[in-house]
Amino acid sequence: MVSPPQPLVLVKGTLDLLILKALVWQPMHGFEIANWLEQQSSGALDVDDSALYQGLYRLEGKELISAEWGITENGRRARYYRATARGKSHLKQETATWVRYTETVTGILTAPVEA
Repeated sequence: MVSPPQPLVLVKGTLDLLILKALVWQPMHGFEIANWLEQQSSGALDVDDSALYQGLYRLEGKELISAEWGITENGRRARYYRATARGKSHLKQETATWVRYTETVTGILTAPVEA
C-alpha cells in the first residue's frame, strides 16, 4: 500500500511570488487565492492560512498589491487583492531570478557523482 506524498512545505520567500502570480490573473480574496494555489499545485502545496494572510499584508505594505472591500459570490464581505504595476514588475524580475536559481540547484543536484 503506497501512501500519498506529503504536502510540500513552501520555501521561505516563495509564497509572496505565488500570491503575486495568482493576482496577476485577476483580483481575488484570500480564500480564492488559497484555492487557486491548491488547484495549480494539484494539492501538493500546503499553504497555511495565517502565512497566506501575513504574505498579503506584507505585499500590501510593499505596495506590490492593493486591496479593497467587496462582496463575494456568497454575499459575504471580503478584501479583494490585486497586483499593482509595481507588483507585476516585481513578479517578472523575481520569476527570472527564481528560474535561474532552480535551474542552477537542479543542475548541481542531478549531476553525476564522481567516485
